[in-house]
Amino acid sequence: MVDEPIPNWPGRMIGPVHVRSTPQGPPEQAVFVHGLAGSATNWTDLMQELSDLVQGHALDLPGNGHSPAPENGDYTIPAHAEAVIGLLEETGPAHLFGNSLGGAVSVRVAATRPDLVKSLTLVSPALPDLLPRYGPARVAAAATPRIGEWVADKLRLVPAEQRINASLAMCYADTGVVHPARLKDAVEELRRRDGLPYSSMAMIGSARGIVAEYFRRGEQNLWRQAARITAPTLIIHGKRDRLVRPATAYKAGKIFRTVRLVLLPRAGHVAQMEMPKVVAAEARRLILETRLGNAPLPS
Repeated sequence: MVDEPIPNWPGRMIGPVHVRSTPQGPPEQAVFVHGLAGSATNWTDLMQELSDLVQGHALDLPGNGHSPAPENGDYTIPAHAEAVIGLLEETGPAHLFGNSLGGAVSVRVAATRPDLVKSLTLVSPALPDLLPRYGPARVAAAATPRIGEWVADKLRLVPAEQRINASLAMCYADTGVVHPARLKDAVEELRRRDGLPYSSMAMIGSARGIVAEYFRRGEQNLWRQAARITAPTLIIHGKRDRLVRPATAYKAGKIFRTVRLVLLPRAGHVAQMEMPKVVAAEARRLILETRLGNAPLPS
């Protein structure tokens, strides 16, 4: 019989965002940032794996999960980065984790506030990549004025179970690893989100924020931001990722100053959910190296 998954960590409001945290104990802190249309619960299992090493805090980005919509309606990457910075100012310097959209947000945070980031772990970060790919094409469609709203309205007519299964098929290499209880939770959460007046705009606005970063030029371009990061960095990509090209990891390896790349042959876009023990082992190595003042060494 398959073991029941652990429950999601309890949450509370910290400033304008909802945050789920592991119990106090370890003196060091970690902050976790989810991807597009995700939430703090995307990190539940990884936070458990690392709970003896760091106290984890996973936030729901503004308008996502249980966080209310931002008053100014701003869902851009810089706006999300400000929300993360606000949490880091509460926790103090921490080990920062980001997946997909959350990876792009975390890059901007680490570049602009190096004093708050001890180390940086990125799982399939959504860094600018203009080569055609099915996943980014869907994001671009959702970000298109009027089309995005039309698509969102039509999707609401699709049963929640069908939408969740389609999302899992896109994000996981093997959906068979998803526990039925987690699947049930995801469906119930989507139904709750459907009842919120701002849920569609949160997704559309964040999608538009990603697309805007693909075309940003100058010093604020995310690749230029990445080149400024001083924190020891770990980048993990699943080779079966359908949303972010794993090949972008090699570009990252040339741009980030102190970085180790890990490519997982059997993982998709959300390796922290699909293979939490594997991701935890790599993150643990980085955190311990950082404690000792050692730069990550290539694998």
